[in-house]
Amino acid sequence: MPRLLIAAVLVFGLGLHADIVTCTCDVTRPETMEARQCGLCREAEKQPAGVKIFFLKDANPSKPNRWLALPRSHERSIELLSDERRADLLAAAVEKAKALFGDEWAIAYNAPSVQTQCHIHLHIGKLIPGVETNQFITATKIEDIPAPPKGEGFWIHPQGNLFHVHTGEQVTETVIER
Repeated sequence: MPRLLIAAVLVFGLGLHADIVTCTCDVTRPETMEARQCGLCREAEKQPAGVKIFFLKDANPSKPNRWLALPRSHERSIELLSDERRADLLAAAVEKAKALFGDEWAIAYNAPSVQTQCHIHLHIGKLIPGVETNQFITATKIEDIPAPPKGEGFWIHPQGNLFHVHTGEQVTETVIER
């Protein structure tokens, strides 16, 4: 019961701060990039033009063990990416996750309605033991991982040589250790 209560508080708390419905960032108008929710867009603009995917250590001091994987291009939601670009982002995130956490990694994408940043980003971290549910699909390769249904988040972790893909959730980063 305490785990359910903690999850409910986190969902409610994130909902209070996640008021990003539309993104006003416009790279051709620098003044629009100053908003707090445009922080990751600003980071993307700092990357060389040829970079497709980059990584940042999570700047939130309460998440010292987290990393973010981001595309250089500016899209608001992962379902807007083509299948190929989504697979490229996921492949890069999985490679980074394995390098950092071995076989104990997870990648989480929060639903757009609870995000506090405009720019697509995947959370990379160590999977919290015991959070696995039976609500998942199995993918044999990264290209088989589907986009989450519009407006939903998802989280992925390895299961042997397979991937378990959990959908149907809004706040997903809570499966990753802080």
